[in-house]
Amino acid sequence: MESEFDINQGGLRADGRRPLELRRIRMRLGVFTQADGSAYVEQGKTKILATVYGPHQPRGKAISSSTKDVKGIVNCQYSSAVFSFGAAERKKKPRGDRKSQEASQQLRHAMEAIINLELFARSQIDIFVEILQMDGSEFCVAVNAATLALIDAGISIKDYAIGCSITVSDSLLGEDDDGQCTEILDANWVEECCPSVTLSIVALPKVVDETETKSSVILTHGSGQRLHLSKLEPLRIKALQGCKDIRTIIDEAVKNHLEIFSIATALDK
Repeated sequence: MESEFDINQGGLRADGRRPLELRRIRMRLGVFTQADGSAYVEQGKTKILATVYGPHQPRGKAISSSTKDVKGIVNCQYSSAVFSFGAAERKKKPRGDRKSQEASQQLRHAMEAIINLELFARSQIDIFVEILQMDGSEFCVAVNAATLALIDAGISIKDYAIGCSITVSDSLLGEDDDGQCTEILDANWVEECCPSVTLSIVALPKVVDETETKSSVILTHGSGQRLHLSKLEPLRIKALQGCKDIRTIIDEAVKNHLEIFSIATALDK
C-alpha cells in the first residue's frame, strides 16, 4: 500500500507543487530592533530568524588573531529552537551538537565569501541564525535569511549568497519518460524523509578579474542515499535556477524595505 506522499498525482507533489516549484516565500527585514540587522524568512512552514551584530571590536578568542588579520572576522552561530520540531517533539540541545557546528561553519564560509572583509580590518561581525520551525531545506533558508540580515545591518557585501535545495527520489513522483528519477526543488520535511538524496547548494559570487564576475557554488552537504557523480552537474544547474528565482524575491524584499525606510526617514525630518 502506497503512503500518501508516494502517490503520483499527475506529476504534482503531495502539496500540489510542480517538481521544480518553490514553496511560498515571505521575507521581512528589520524585525529585531535590538540587533544591528535582522531578517525573518518563511519558506513554506520553515521559519527562520537571523540577526547581525557589528562590526565591533573582537571578543574572546578572536582578540589574539585580530591583531594579525588585515580582514574582518566573521562569527556564525546556527541553532534550532527547542520547539522547532513542533509541539509533539522537543529538541534537547538547541546548539552545540555536531550538526549545528557543521552548519555554523558552512554558514561562515558562505558569509565570508560575500562580505567585503577588507573594509572591516580588526573588527568582528556576529551572525546568529535561529530555526524557529523546521519543515525542510532549513540550511538554505538560513543562508538567505543571513544575507538579508547583513543588508539590513548595512554591511558591505559583494553580492547575495543564495541557497536552494534539490532532492532526487524514486518514490516521490516516480520516473519520467526516460526512466530517470524526477528531481524536486525546495523539499519539505515529508519529502526529505522519503528514501532520497538531498543536496543543499549555495550560489556565491566569485570575482574572476576586475571586470568580470561569475557565480561559484558551494555544495554544502548531501544527505540520504548515494548519488552517482555524473548526476551532480544536472542537479547543480536546476538548483541554480531555483537560486535565480529566490534572488528575484530577495531583490523585491530589499527594494520594499528600502522604500519603507526612505519614507520613514523623510517623515522624521
